Amino acid sequence: MNWLKSIFREIFGLFVDDGSFAVAILLWLAVVRWATPRLNIPTGITGVILFAGLALILAESATRYSRHKQ
Repeated sequence: MNWLKSIFREIFGLFVDDGSFAVAILLWLAVVRWATPRLNIPTGITGVILFAGLALILAESATRYSRHKQ
């Protein structure tokens, strides 16, 4: 049974390298999806908000990774 866990872990690792990064992206997508219709934000602005949040998440993850590797 350990070999099955090992296979699953390797396949999961192909798609998700940093768990907190993946969770942050999923949470940001959920927040934007939930909040923008309720706040009546136009679609074009929603795209900018989504991009800005994802860019900040990526920058934070890259910064954290670079500090960890030093």
